[in-house]
Amino acid sequence: MKAYNIVSLKKFNTFGIDVKAKTLVDCQSEAEVTEACKMAAGERRLVLGGGSNVLFLNDFDGIIIRPLINETEVLKQTGTDIMVRVGAGVVWDDFVAMCVERGWYGVENLSAIPGNVGASPVQNIGAYGAEAANAISSVNGFYIDTQKTFSINADACDFGYRQSIFKTELKDKVVITSVVFHLKTSAKLKLDYGDVAARVEQMGSATLANVRKAITEIRRAKLPDPEVEGNAGSFFKNPEVDAQLAEQLKGEYADIPSYLLDNGKYKIPAGWLIERCGWKGRTLGKAGVHARQALVLVNKGGASGADVMQLANTIVDDVFSKFGIRISMEVNLIK
Repeated sequence: MKAYNIVSLKKFNTFGIDVKAKTLVDCQSEAEVTEACKMAAGERRLVLGGGSNVLFLNDFDGIIIRPLINETEVLKQTGTDIMVRVGAGVVWDDFVAMCVERGWYGVENLSAIPGNVGASPVQNIGAYGAEAANAISSVNGFYIDTQKTFSINADACDFGYRQSIFKTELKDKVVITSVVFHLKTSAKLKLDYGDVAARVEQMGSATLANVRKAITEIRRAKLPDPEVEGNAGSFFKNPEVDAQLAEQLKGEYADIPSYLLDNGKYKIPAGWLIERCGWKGRTLGKAGVHARQALVLVNKGGASGADVMQLANTIVDDVFSKFGIRISMEVNLIK
């Protein structure tokens, strides 16, 4: 276990916000996580993975635990079903690449998403019609205050759109050490979202490798590299509106995209709303909206968390003023 005091977090968050933590602890094993939990008991604490979905607003006066367990183990294979336990510190896209290489179906549509495996159930990461919840079997870890282990089945994780029990009831109370995924050696590929089907068709055939390649290329064409422009990917959630408002907006904006959900509501792309408010490619101080994807806010150089929040709040107000929809933030704010 390695512990650092009064450490800059600039390289530990993809927004590149230069704040400091009182203590940061790196854990390479479950035993080290237990020791870190003992240190954090009674203290303000934060569990941090790849730092790809957080925005620090201030210095962090507490202990940050980074579970970097990097082991992958096949637990069981029965017919076409495979159960795989993956350490929280495994880079998410490395895990997806491994699955595709081995012919395991279930996470290919989540290619090129930044961050570590341990964050996948917290945020219930999703893209191109798929979510981590579709493949997760269980989540394992420790309660910080008692250092007792837990294993929570997927159906008890309260998964929702970018939501889970780890963002609500168990927020800041646990450290996830591994995630068990239920994958398949044969399954129908999901191509009915965005430009995936067309891109795969250009490649010749619908294979796991081609789906991963297509989604990776699409994402990289639209999204900025955090090494070049600090960002946390999609900053806002796509809002859900009732049928009455959806019909009203369709009457006013013929080109507004909307998707009927199982709950009878309509999902409207937040990026479209933001772009129609004129924010795509614009800046406010040291923060800006990405020129190719309006859902992404970027650090134009030296931005603080407050700079990004000023931009985000201005966008939220503008979207509400124009469309009557209050979009919410997907990024986790660390105050």
